[in-house]
Amino acid sequence: MTYQETIWDNSPSLKSYTLSNFRTIPQIQNLGEETQFEMEVVGNVLPFKANNYVVEQLIDWNNIPNDPMFVLTFPQKGMLKPEHYEKMATALKNNLDKKEITSIANEIRLQLNPHPAGQMELNVPTLKDGTKLYGMQHKYKETCLFFPSQSQTCHAYCSFCFRWPQFVGMDEMKFAMQEGEQLVQYVKEHPEISDVLFTGGDPMIMKAKIFSKYIDTLLDAKLPNLKTIRIGTKALSYWPYKFLTDSDSQEMLDVFRKIVDSGLHLAIMGHFNHLNELSTDAVKNAIKAVRSTGAIIRTQSPLLAHINDDAEMWAKMWTKQVQLGCIPYYMFVVRDTGAQHYFGVPLVKAYQIFKKAYSSVSGLARTVRGPSMSATPGKVHVIGTADLHDQKVIVLRFLQGRNPNWVQVPFFAKYDENAIWLDDLKPALTEKFFFDEEMKNFKKSNPLDDYPES
Repeated sequence: MTYQETIWDNSPSLKSYTLSNFRTIPQIQNLGEETQFEMEVVGNVLPFKANNYVVEQLIDWNNIPNDPMFVLTFPQKGMLKPEHYEKMATALKNNLDKKEITSIANEIRLQLNPHPAGQMELNVPTLKDGTKLYGMQHKYKETCLFFPSQSQTCHAYCSFCFRWPQFVGMDEMKFAMQEGEQLVQYVKEHPEISDVLFTGGDPMIMKAKIFSKYIDTLLDAKLPNLKTIRIGTKALSYWPYKFLTDSDSQEMLDVFRKIVDSGLHLAIMGHFNHLNELSTDAVKNAIKAVRSTGAIIRTQSPLLAHINDDAEMWAKMWTKQVQLGCIPYYMFVVRDTGAQHYFGVPLVKAYQIFKKAYSSVSGLARTVRGPSMSATPGKVHVIGTADLHDQKVIVLRFLQGRNPNWVQVPFFAKYDENAIWLDDLKPALTEKFFFDEEMKNFKKSNPLDDYPES
């Protein structure tokens, strides 16, 4: 592929960059061979994919290597632990064949906790006839996740992505489902489900005619318990033309209107990791187009070292999102998978950043919640720190829990300014966290059926 600047005032075409052609980008060539090799080493373990919009519109190439959009999309040496980096670098320098390199990559990947928070062990649902639905997850009673097989990629990949196993060719690690009928059957069998979340990958990588088949299947079923369809997507940031000038952009917007006109709520879960992603006319126009369908856009992002661990930036981003008609929703904590060692921010620092940003925005932006960990027991909210019985503690609570009765119950961990995840914390004032024993004995078959409505 020969590099060519995109003409952005017409209907641009998506041009993807992967390990096979990223060296054709002039700005990458200017970084030198050593840096290019480092990218190749990391990109052989963790997924890498960028595109012309990211390269030409979002990255400030005068601010390399510190530009947040560059770190968000291009592999950095520190994303692999030194021993993993050296192992892959040696393999590439020795010109091992593709099969051997893949084997080494998979060996490293399996050490990176590819499916955190019990996704494979605890979240895979089962139909009443015993069929395991490996293209779905059901962790919280009200919401099930659906992974269409055609959405198992994105317009570009985030370097922190906790779903990285979806993209690296390890088929046994993938969640994917082709048929919508089983989704309908499962929602019928579980009247507690009110929300279906389309996720991936990115559902907006699908053509509208394919996505509409899934939607039609859901709508035609007229499920009385279904109230909301959610779509988790990075398209507004990485390829806003999906909703503007792509060949099926209007058709996709019509699908959104169909959902809203059916009486369901449509929530677009927009992933924005930095203020810079909201800077172009294209993203502003795309947000306007999506909102014109009656859809609501809620925004979320993890807090990321090297990218957005800056309270002032978060405050500006939330304010801008409100101005554009979006609803700030979540600040997450980086999950315990992949390059967590590179992106992770200690929980105490994360809380301080959240508090400073939250306290400097208007009430309309204070819809946001965080810092929140999507851990195995549930979504754990870091409320703050306190002194209890002459002991400094971190105060936490569940926003969502595997047992709904856990939600909003405060609990305490010993103060630890280095802890970056729930598993790093030790109970304060008690020998165990109140949910520990229940989690230990948690049933693996349809565990959500074990709890009464709270």
